[in-house]
Amino acid sequence: MTSSIATVPADPQGATKILVLGATGATGRLIVNQAVARGYDVTVLVRSAGKASDITGAKLIVGDARDETALRAALEGRDAVVSALGTPVSPFREVTLLSTATRALVSAMKAEQVSRLVCITGMGAGDSAGHGGFIADNVIFPLLLKKVYADKDRQEAIVRNSGLNWVLVRPSILNNKPGRGSIRALTDLSGFHGGSIAREDVAKFVLDQVHADTWLHRSPLITW
Repeated sequence: MTSSIATVPADPQGATKILVLGATGATGRLIVNQAVARGYDVTVLVRSAGKASDITGAKLIVGDARDETALRAALEGRDAVVSALGTPVSPFREVTLLSTATRALVSAMKAEQVSRLVCITGMGAGDSAGHGGFIADNVIFPLLLKKVYADKDRQEAIVRNSGLNWVLVRPSILNNKPGRGSIRALTDLSGFHGGSIAREDVAKFVLDQVHADTWLHRSPLITW
């Protein structure tokens, strides 16, 4: 099982300009806060200004992440994109938000010549399926998250085939505990079943990938 400790690389001269999608989610808010604390120039694209009223230090653009025109406007002058888009549990209805938004994002990024994409999916996507532990693999995923993760799989395929400089980040089960400051980042999942990680540590790892090439064109599962 391979592992890596996430560290913060030195940023290049000048403020890094990023666009954050999913900024009003629990993990997205931490990403925005940490990016601002790092001195980044942060733009967020949100569907509702009201839900983002407590986000400070970032430029707010209201629009739909599935709308390529809105995405292109938000991407202007950006160096990288961090996608923390999520979708609610959907046991019965098909889920298409993640793949639809990601397809529009890839097209918009190419049009605006923004090449770096760091995209959060989750443990259970792609070849990490079956590594969530007994309850997750046999109860939670098949009964509640099957349709969500089918769309995450489509989302990952779009990213992989995008031609962009991408990193797919697959967190284990998220919690709101204080971050530990160090994590395991795994691509060999032999013998791994389950695990959890603080959203705070996920945000740190994701922002590290804006500059670091350690996981470029790879899809690490991150966990404690």
